[in-house]
Amino acid sequence: MSQWQIYNDNTHAQETTDGLNKALIWAREAGFTVFKVPAGTYLIAKGTDGTWDSRGRINMVSDMTFWLDDRAVIQKETNGFEGYSTLQVGVGVQNVRIVGGTYRGDRETHDYSSGGTHEGGYGIVTKGAINVTIDGVKTLNFTGDGIYVAGGSGFMQDIYEPGFESGGIDDKGNSTADTNKIRTKSTWKITDPSFALTKAVIVDNGKKLPYTFDIFFYRADGSFLTSTKQQKQGKYIPIPEGSSSIRLVFSGNLQAGTYLEIWNRIQSTGVIIQNSDSSFNRRQGLSISGGKQILVQNSVFHDIGGKGGTAPMAGIDVEGGAGDNGYINENITIRNNKFYKNSRYDVIFYDGHDGVLENNHLASTGAIGLAVSEPFTGATITNNNFEGTSIYASHDVTFNGNQISDSLTHFDGPNIAIRGMTATNTNFSISSSIPFGVTASDITINLTKKTADAGLSIWKNPVHLTNVTINGAPALRSVSGGNVPGNIFDNLTVTGYNSTYGLDLPPGTYNNCSFTGPADGGKAIPSVGKPGEYIFNKCSFTGYGGIQAGNENLDLTITNSTFHTKANAPAVSVDSARKVIIDDNEIVATGITSNSTEIIKLNDYWQKDKPNDIGFAQIKNNSITSNMEAIGISTINVGTGAPAFDIANNNLKNAILKLKANDMK
Repeated sequence: MSQWQIYNDNTHAQETTDGLNKALIWAREAGFTVFKVPAGTYLIAKGTDGTWDSRGRINMVSDMTFWLDDRAVIQKETNGFEGYSTLQVGVGVQNVRIVGGTYRGDRETHDYSSGGTHEGGYGIVTKGAINVTIDGVKTLNFTGDGIYVAGGSGFMQDIYEPGFESGGIDDKGNSTADTNKIRTKSTWKITDPSFALTKAVIVDNGKKLPYTFDIFFYRADGSFLTSTKQQKQGKYIPIPEGSSSIRLVFSGNLQAGTYLEIWNRIQSTGVIIQNSDSSFNRRQGLSISGGKQILVQNSVFHDIGGKGGTAPMAGIDVEGGAGDNGYINENITIRNNKFYKNSRYDVIFYDGHDGVLENNHLASTGAIGLAVSEPFTGATITNNNFEGTSIYASHDVTFNGNQISDSLTHFDGPNIAIRGMTATNTNFSISSSIPFGVTASDITINLTKKTADAGLSIWKNPVHLTNVTINGAPALRSVSGGNVPGNIFDNLTVTGYNSTYGLDLPPGTYNNCSFTGPADGGKAIPSVGKPGEYIFNKCSFTGYGGIQAGNENLDLTITNSTFHTKANAPAVSVDSARKVIIDDNEIVATGITSNSTEIIKLNDYWQKDKPNDIGFAQIKNNSITSNMEAIGISTINVGTGAPAFDIANNNLKNAILKLKANDMK
């Protein structure tokens, strides 16, 4: 390496950097496709202005493998710049492999005295590159990110209000009079060299304009080529071959302050990161900030952030800033990776569309394992293990077969579907932003720690849950939530809940649900205490007692259900309600020890002289069996001024009726 003045003893930074760059150019021109770097430490110059100085980094060439010996270290020279790169694959560079070795930053010796975050110090950077593989590489101790996959270069054109006019364009590309349409006055060129790389255009950041539009393409001589209808802002639109300019048409009327941008950003496309390790970087292990068809697999991201770290401090952050004239991320796959000891996040899908998180182990205890933010759409999360890390999902997310333990979830919606999740000692919390914006099926919640703040909780808006099984007792209630009417629970099974606090069931319809009491023989039972409608159909209640209900605005219906009470307690006890219907149920009481016990009980002795607060009651066609003589149905204590209740066709064994006078038939 001496002929290029490349030193492997951590000295002569500028000579080594210049020598590597000259040698790479020579190797490509000589027809070589592999550039092998022997063992040693190669000091990369700090350059003169950080990020933009090509002499302060290794500049990769196309069609080349840059292969470090396992004992080779690329070391960034200590500097005070807010941003820098150590090795960069630039705009339009393609077919590159970066293999082996270690890339190390200057985090521990960096000069931060100039102020600012100094978050832009990167190890390996792809900036609008095409077909790049990073394989078996370690990146550590950078002031920013170990690896930064980004967009680069591009084109942007502002169109202000004077650039629009009323009118449409017909299918032959000709202007038409149409007071319900808005069009660009003239054609806008799409001939910038960046379009040749992306073969696409972006229309975005419109103000006083609809989200969708029609785009018309014209040849260089001005003749009409073709059109594409109903396109969306913020997405890459393919440019047909032979196009030179475009015009746009929106529905609506021209308004003051109308504004739009036509732009293009060159994404890093076809990047694979595999078998690699990124650690101890201040900001991120990996940032994807303008990537398309990115695959991250079989790699490890750990110890990101820490003392002196800078936000977001994530293992992987997919964030291009597209809404702020940044870069669009799309088709991002993160598969078979491990995350641990990261300060705040393991994975963030912040903006972009179409992301996959699959078969990963996310284990940064106390951090957020996954955050899917508002600007990201179309995330699929499959077969991941979240160990001690939480999940925050905004919208448009599908979860399949995941596990989570010792943590919490926060699902917002809309368009969140959760299928086949196992949650252990976790607060499985849903706060749907719209009615039924979140659905969940085949969920198992295992509660093995009585100190855990865990279980199922429903907030904000109703949801539809199917085949949810909850086993064990947490610190408080294993089912709880806010005053959220209209939920639908199909096949909810709750077994062995807390013996002191029981369950606080949210309003809704419960079909084929099962509630089995505390394993330690405690006296707690399910509680129905919120306003709104509760319907229990074909449900079962087993335990100390059955169900406790009470609210002046409660509508309670229990039909075709079974109760098996094992203590001297009611199967159904209602303190107050607007309406109560208890029909066609089977009640077996095996633990009665007093003949004064009331099995179906409307209010109690202490309320008998107070004004009635049960507006309507119907108790019909029930089978009630007691192990000894007891009161099967009691309405005698409902209070003064109560209307006649409909008590009829009930079959009582070892039990009697104790009804107020106007209920007697």
